[in-house]
Amino acid sequence: MSEFAEILDETTGLQPNKVLTVEKVQWVKHWNDRLFSFAISRPGSFRFRSGEFVMIGLPGESKKPLLRAYSVASPSYAEELEFLSIKVEDGPLTSHLQKIKAGDEIYLGRKPTGTLVADTLLPGKRLFLLATGTGLAPFLSIIRDPDIYDRFEKIILVHSVRRVSDLAYYDDLVNQIADDPLVSEEAAQQFTYIPTVTREEFERTSRINTMIEDGSLFTDRVGLPKKLDPASDRLMLCGSMEMIKDFEDMLNEHGFKEGSNSQPGDFVIERAFVD
Repeated sequence: MSEFAEILDETTGLQPNKVLTVEKVQWVKHWNDRLFSFAISRPGSFRFRSGEFVMIGLPGESKKPLLRAYSVASPSYAEELEFLSIKVEDGPLTSHLQKIKAGDEIYLGRKPTGTLVADTLLPGKRLFLLATGTGLAPFLSIIRDPDIYDRFEKIILVHSVRRVSDLAYYDDLVNQIADDPLVSEEAAQQFTYIPTVTREEFERTSRINTMIEDGSLFTDRVGLPKKLDPASDRLMLCGSMEMIKDFEDMLNEHGFKEGSNSQPGDFVIERAFVD
C-alpha cells in the first residue's frame, strides 16, 4: 500500500458519486524530482476529445475529494487514461498524488472539457502546439489523433523547459508516434518536434518567442512562410502564465483572433490552469 493510501478508510475505500468515478492506478513513472506521469483505468463510458482536461483527485483530510484539472495525455482511443504532473512538496493534492502506486484508487471526473481541441480553430495549413513544462500533456494526445493530420498539412510541437531532465517524453515521444498504426505514416511527413531548454546546455536553448522572432523556429520541416501568418497558421498554447500572456499579446498584435468552443479562431489558450 502506498503512503497516500493510509489516509483512506481501508474498509470502504473511495466512493463514486454523480460527478466522480473511482479508478485504479495502472502505472507510475517518475521523470525526475519535479515531474511524474501516471495512468489510470478508463471507464467504458468515458469519452473525450483530444486536448481536453478532466478533474483528478484524492480524498483530503476531511475525506472530501480534493480535485485538480489535468489534461489527458493519452490518445482518445487508448484503453487507459494517462496524465503528466508536477511535484509540489506542500501542494494540497500533488504532495499526495506523487506518492501513488499501481493498484491505488483515484477520483476521475465524469465530464472532460477544454479549449485545446481542433473544433476551436478555423481551417489552416500549419498547426503550432506551443508548450512549457507540463503544458505538454494535451498535445501528447493531439499529435496521436488521426483527425489532426487531415485538418493540417504540418503539425509542429514546441516544448520549452528549464532543465534537460524536464523534457518528459523526450526519448519516447517520437518512437510512440512512429509505432502508432493510426498516425505513423502521416506523422512521418507532417509532424515536427522541437524541444528547447533555457537554463542548461542543449541543442536548442532559446525561448519559444525568441525562436519565432529570430526565425530559428522555422526549419525546413516546418515549411514556409518563415514567420507566423494569420491567413494560414493556427496555434494552441498551454503552459506558464508568463508564456500565455506574452503570446496572447503578440498574436493579438499580429492580427490573430482567439477562438473558443462557440466561436473558432486562429489560436486558443487553455485558461483553466497553468503550470
